[in-house]
Amino acid sequence: MVPEPVTLMVARRVARGRYRDFLVWLDEGRALAADFPGYLGSGILAPPPGDDEYQIIFRFSDAQTLERWESSASRRAWLERGQGLFEAPLLRRATGLDSWFSAPGPRTPPRWKQAIAIWLAFFPVSLVFQWLFGDALAPLPLVPRVLVGTLMLTPVMVFLFIPLSTRLLAPWLQAAPGKRMRLMPGKVRST
Repeated sequence: MVPEPVTLMVARRVARGRYRDFLVWLDEGRALAADFPGYLGSGILAPPPGDDEYQIIFRFSDAQTLERWESSASRRAWLERGQGLFEAPLLRRATGLDSWFSAPGPRTPPRWKQAIAIWLAFFPVSLVFQWLFGDALAPLPLVPRVLVGTLMLTPVMVFLFIPLSTRLLAPWLQAAPGKRMRLMPGKVRST
């Protein structure tokens, strides 16, 4: 079995008055992680206005490479340098499709919501692809035509449109079971 990439999501609340130091410290941590074998990428999601909780995401090729980074001396030293910049972090690991739909906290959306979020991303992109390239690919036999389409669409979907869809649909995806979502101009509200 091929090991799946692992995503580590960390939520950290910034200590009052330490935003600039915290951001410099975060960039240092991302640079350290980038030097480790198996590192696939990282990102920082800034909090919405009025909040101070940053989401930090690290992705590694498998659980073993993430473990090596987490237990490294350079990471321990980096965490020590960050003392006083944030409150105790909340950590969560995810593999496979769950990493698209996970937010720090206990709730992973049901598969039917995940399927809708993926379809809402895939349908318009597939439609535009067919509109732009359908005539050019039409003379090809079925297998090469599908191969070209999936080779072009998969990276676009995985790295751009599915993450965008899950971010835009996050209030609905993370809503507690039985809670109705009401659309209001400019925002989504749960009732």
